[in-house]
Amino acid sequence: MSSAPPPGLDPVRLRELLERERPGLVGGPLEARLIEGGRSNLTYVVTDGAGRWVVRRPPLGHVLATAHDMKREHRVVSALHPTPVPVPEPVLLCEDEAVLGAPFYVMEHVAGTPYRTAEQLGALGPGRTRGAVLGLVDTLVELHAVDPDAVGLADFGRPDGFLDRQLRRWGKQLDASRGRPLDGIDELQAGLGRELPRSPAPTVVHGDFRLDNVLIDGDDDRITAVLDWEMSTLGDPLTDLGLLVMYSTPLRVPDSPVSTTATAPGHPAPAELIERYAVRSGRDVSSLAWYTAFAWFKLAVILEGIHYRYTLGQTVGAGFDRIGELVPVFIEHGLTTLQEG
Repeated sequence: MSSAPPPGLDPVRLRELLERERPGLVGGPLEARLIEGGRSNLTYVVTDGAGRWVVRRPPLGHVLATAHDMKREHRVVSALHPTPVPVPEPVLLCEDEAVLGAPFYVMEHVAGTPYRTAEQLGALGPGRTRGAVLGLVDTLVELHAVDPDAVGLADFGRPDGFLDRQLRRWGKQLDASRGRPLDGIDELQAGLGRELPRSPAPTVVHGDFRLDNVLIDGDDDRITAVLDWEMSTLGDPLTDLGLLVMYSTPLRVPDSPVSTTATAPGHPAPAELIERYAVRSGRDVSSLAWYTAFAWFKLAVILEGIHYRYTLGQTVGAGFDRIGELVPVFIEHGLTTLQEG
């Protein structure tokens, strides 16, 4: 690791906090590096030369309201750690912004690979690729089988009116990041509002469930950890499935800065993923086109927010200069999906 600290994390201040709150955990001085690939909250790996931990904090600069809540993310990881859902063990939550300039939390470092592109996933070969993606569906079924009351998450969200509230929330997020005209996005939002489906019984919802938000073991292709819980809540489980289906649809944008593994040889088609989830969860998925169209809309809004931060010079890492050109592609996919559904 480089001795130069990355933006947003001061290893000296972090070590002082850990020594005070978790005496004996850390040995020598800490070194840190920013994990590339994230487009929202910032993730760092820190080490004292012997142990390794992960730190999560909000992005630098412009932050959309409610989108980067470290306390909520820490809470859901802590609640799910004893369940069959694989998550890292939480170490510490710090809400004192004087330490790193923003709230953050520390968790154990879990070994595994996040597959972000079709090329990376394709190196596994068709058989292992198929098994890894089907395992992703099975993990989603496990998550949606967790009883929120039993793990202390009964008040983690407001399931009643969830879809309507989600649509309005992402509309507000869009308004907060509007810096240019976006053809079709208002039409997509209005169409989704006219066709709200009836939600099944609520579950814990991840909110950003996809292959590069999990770690996969290099030996047996087992999912070792589900990461990035910043959008989690209690709500309609089919929003997670719709998002997974969206990410399993080939984007076909050359050198896209947004991760997609859908074109890797052996990657199951969306229809197979839907069927596997339906059989294993017992849920009705007949209205999934709406959820997939909503996923296209939601990602268009997220990408536009990232593009907005880029225009203000408030992003860290590579690839942000091309995010803006993808937003119209996501809008078009959303409109087509909603019309065909």
